[in-house]
Amino acid sequence: MDVPAAYAARAEQKSHFLLGSTTLVTGSPMGRFILDNKYRFGGNFQAYGWLSAWRGIRTVHIVILIATREHPMQIRAGYELIYEFPQPTPMILTLNIHYSRASDLVRPDHLITSPSVPVTSYRDGFGNWCTRLVAPQGKLRLTADAIVNDSGLYEHTAPNAWQLDVQNLPQETLVYLLGSRYCETDRLSEFAWQQFSGTPLGWARVQAICDFVHRHLTFGYQYASATKTALQAFNERTGVCRDYAHLAVAFCRCMNIPARYCTGYLGDIGLPPPYAPMDFAGWFEAYLGGTWYTFDPRNNQPRIGRILIARGRDAADVAISTAFGANTLESFRVWTDQVN
Repeated sequence: MDVPAAYAARAEQKSHFLLGSTTLVTGSPMGRFILDNKYRFGGNFQAYGWLSAWRGIRTVHIVILIATREHPMQIRAGYELIYEFPQPTPMILTLNIHYSRASDLVRPDHLITSPSVPVTSYRDGFGNWCTRLVAPQGKLRLTADAIVNDSGLYEHTAPNAWQLDVQNLPQETLVYLLGSRYCETDRLSEFAWQQFSGTPLGWARVQAICDFVHRHLTFGYQYASATKTALQAFNERTGVCRDYAHLAVAFCRCMNIPARYCTGYLGDIGLPPPYAPMDFAGWFEAYLGGTWYTFDPRNNQPRIGRILIARGRDAADVAISTAFGANTLESFRVWTDQVN
């Protein structure tokens, strides 16, 4: 269906993006259509409509015109970690906001240590920014406080994204088809094929995996364990966000879809209260149609203001801190708040 030129021009003048259109027979649940597409397109849109008739059938045309970037937001994101060390201890930290968001940083997330210690930075094999330091004996406070520009839009979805055959995948994606420390593809493959082989290829299959994981696991911080794997989460049916992500990653890899684990900031922007205690979040990305797309089986809906820190095969590759010696984490605070 052609979109009237006046509507397309209005979208262009307002710096909006034409997302699509649909045709509904009069009497169809227009309100439901608007609601469904508000969820799909993130709520930042306007709908324009007109009537037409053909052979006595009155038809309502609705055009979804607007996903606007007229009102970007800024997000304050940071952390404070306080450790106690019985002796000087080397550490590796993966706490910097990912380089892909570097141009969005209004105030950089520079690491501040108290007491002051020398730090060096490097990029790991996955492209994540990492920091090395030697923690002194006694207390060490680590903190950063960034301000990040964000579109303020809900995350993009692409229901028509297709799945590439393994032989056509780029070489750099192949590592994300293999089993890893927390994602036992060999132990979960049989169930995955029984459960998901009947689903459509591509986006729909990844979403089916997310739907299953979202229903199968019960969330609770009391279920957190640094050693819990995807298989253990599957059997115990409990976990935190990283366990949801690990299980979905493992299922995607079983179904020949490259999937990589992600960690970062995710606040409650756009959600009604009450709000849960803030923490670093875990989700994953799946490779479909030549692009990496974000999926979040814990929340299982598009969100606003997700800020990536690091990517890897699983949580072992993106641990926020690795200490090579005894230590105690005495205090842990994370914040992700809308500024404007």
